[in-house]
Amino acid sequence: MKDYRLKDYRRGIYLIPNLLTTGNLFSGFYAVIAVFNADYLRAALAILVAMAFDVLDGKSARLTKTTSRFGVEYDSLADAVSFGVAPGLLIYSWALSSYGRIGWVAAFLFLACGTLRLARFNVQVGSVESKHFVGLPIPAAAGVIASLVVLDHHILRMGTEIKPMLILGLIYALAFLMVSTFHYRSFKDFHLRGRKPFHVLVSAVLVLIILAAEPQILLFVLFAGYALSGVVERPAALFIRKIFKPAAPTPASSVPPAGRSHDT
Repeated sequence: MKDYRLKDYRRGIYLIPNLLTTGNLFSGFYAVIAVFNADYLRAALAILVAMAFDVLDGKSARLTKTTSRFGVEYDSLADAVSFGVAPGLLIYSWALSSYGRIGWVAAFLFLACGTLRLARFNVQVGSVESKHFVGLPIPAAAGVIASLVVLDHHILRMGTEIKPMLILGLIYALAFLMVSTFHYRSFKDFHLRGRKPFHVLVSAVLVLIILAAEPQILLFVLFAGYALSGVVERPAALFIRKIFKPAAPTPASSVPPAGRSHDT
C-alpha cells in the first residue's frame, strides 16, 4: 500500500508562507529570551511582530494559492510558541510572580486554553464558516497582553498592588474567551480592492491619526475591543434589530366603508 503522506512530503513545501511562519516562530522565541532578561517591553514588541508575520503568512498562502496541511500544522506550532508560551512567561514574570503558585497556574491556564483553541481550529478547518472564528483567536489574546505591557510602560505605570490583581482577572477572562463558543469576525472577506463606503475612508483616516498621536493607546483599544466584540456583537445586533424593527401592518378593518349597505 502506497504511503501518500510520504509522497506529498517528497513534493516539497511552499517557501514564502513557511518562511513567514518561521519569522513568526523566531519572534516568539526572541520574546522568551527577552523575558528571561527582564526586558518586558522588547518581549511585548516581539509578540506584536510575530502577529504581523502570522497575518502575512496566511495572506500570502491564500493569495498565491499555496495553502497546505503542512503549512497549517507548522503555523499552529509557531503560534503555540509565539502566542502561548511567550505571553504566558511574559505575564507571569511581569505581573504575577509575586502570587507564586497562583500566578504560574494562571499563566499555564492561558497557555493550555490557547493550545486547545489551536487544536479545535485545526480540526474545524473546512467545516465551519470562514467568515467567523469560534472562540477568541490566540494571536488576538496575546495581542491584548502585549499591547497592555506597552501601554503600561509608556502611560499607565500600574503599581505593584493594582497590577497583579488586574492582570490575574484579565488572564482568566482571555482563557475563557479562547475556549468559548463566541463568534469572532475573521475579516477574510474584507478586500481593499473595489469601492468602499465613504465612512470606511473616514474611519481609516481617524485610525491613522490616532496611531500617529498615541499608538500605544490605539493598539490596546483595538485588541481589547476585538476581544469584547464576540461577547457583545450578537446581543447588540439583536437589541438594535428589536428597536428598529418595522411595525407590523395593521390588519384591514372588517367594518364596511361608510355609505355602503350590507344588503345584497
